[in-house]
Amino acid sequence: MATKRESLEHLRRVPLFSNCSNKDLERVLKAGDEISAAAGQVLIDQGQMGREAFVLLAGTATVRRNGKKVATMGPGGILGELALFDHGPRTATVVCDTECRLLVIPQREFLATVEAVPALNRKMLEYLAGRIRDFDRQYYG
Repeated sequence: MATKRESLEHLRRVPLFSNCSNKDLERVLKAGDEISAAAGQVLIDQGQMGREAFVLLAGTATVRRNGKKVATMGPGGILGELALFDHGPRTATVVCDTECRLLVIPQREFLATVEAVPALNRKMLEYLAGRIRDFDRQYYG
């Protein structure tokens, strides 16, 4: 199990949480639960409904969309974050490459934290706007 300080540092690496204070990060940390996952375990299955996101605390995981590898994520990476905002289907499959330690953040607890920490609203909007701009550049150039 990661120490509280290690977990806070991993959360700080997540773009969604990078500008949060330690106090705000502690609230996000309390909203989730730490779990372990074995190498080869499917964390997220493309097309299935999502209700939580995962922050990698240790280990690596591969992200595949329509069977094609799109990324390898390591500590500080966030997986399935769109599920924090809606109940839509997962857009990719994520499989652990190694044994992983993860912080699982359920949507309900995350949204309650956002209500308690208004600064997260702005940060989330900035994060989502940046993702949209990235996709726009990839698609349109």
